Amino acid sequence: MSGLEANNNPKWIAASSDPEKDADPKTPVLRISQLDALELDSALEQLVWTQFSQCFQNCRPGLLTPVEPELKALLQLLLWRFTLYRSSATVGQSLLSLRYHNNLSLSPRYRPLSRRQKLSLGLLTVGPRWLQERSHSLLMCLGLSPGGPLSQRDCGLLQRGLCSSLTLVSTVAQIASLINFLVFLRRGQHPVLAERIAGARAVFSKSNIVRDITYQYMNRELLWHGFAEFLIFLLPLINTRRLKAVVSSIVFGERADRERVEEGKGVWKECGLCREWPTMPHTVGCHHVFCYYCIRSHSIADTCLTCPKCGAEAGQPMPVKLEVEMIRT
Repeated sequence: MSGLEANNNPKWIAASSDPEKDADPKTPVLRISQLDALELDSALEQLVWTQFSQCFQNCRPGLLTPVEPELKALLQLLLWRFTLYRSSATVGQSLLSLRYHNNLSLSPRYRPLSRRQKLSLGLLTVGPRWLQERSHSLLMCLGLSPGGPLSQRDCGLLQRGLCSSLTLVSTVAQIASLINFLVFLRRGQHPVLAERIAGARAVFSKSNIVRDITYQYMNRELLWHGFAEFLIFLLPLINTRRLKAVVSSIVFGERADRERVEEGKGVWKECGLCREWPTMPHTVGCHHVFCYYCIRSHSIADTCLTCPKCGAEAGQPMPVKLEVEMIRT
């Protein structure tokens, strides 16, 4: 067969692009690639649920709440049907050029997952999530929760045993997941316990594949997340009101003092916090006036409260005595 005929032959094209021949189970997959695939799958599930719930945003509030666990499980099963069941790869794995390999097979070449393994992965992924969200409702139906019908009297031996068994199973599952993740960090295989149970291992879908997500992008994302967490920790420790008052006095100088004098005439007409007419006006030592509930709630939340107008340290709230002059017309 000539080269032109080979290129035009659909059978030859299909054979050359066969994922079973292109997949490379010998090359180890990076741990970060497997974790990124899980994060992408989780983001896709959240996106699908958000789009689905927006279809009912004009309906009665709380319409989907009674059946929310079942709807989430159904959407996850639909994603499983058209991704993992069809191609032995999730969406996140497809984006990172990964796919599942049958780890139970003794063949050195790539082997796709069997139907039993795909069903096991689907059930072990969707089932525990649904059971975790429905556990409280199930205990309520059995009268085993604190608000159940059997909480007012002693439960039978069977009921107490069932409740203890559910708690024990949940604890053992969490401990097993933790141990499995530690083993994954050590050996680089099976980041999820369901993969280890089903005998599925992530491999490259093509030999000599180049990672699509560069490390430069990942480092930038890690740096940004670290900086954001640092700001979340640091900002509550900074007294922004006092800092704003100091900066205003330095930048504006005499202008700020002049405006402060002009505001002194009508300062009692506006609360320094809510900008409304002060209710039960109180002061904290400066010439500004606040509502009692405004300044009291802020002083309880912040022990080092300062006046948001002038930056003076706030003392004990004291009621303001106003002289009202009645003008007869």
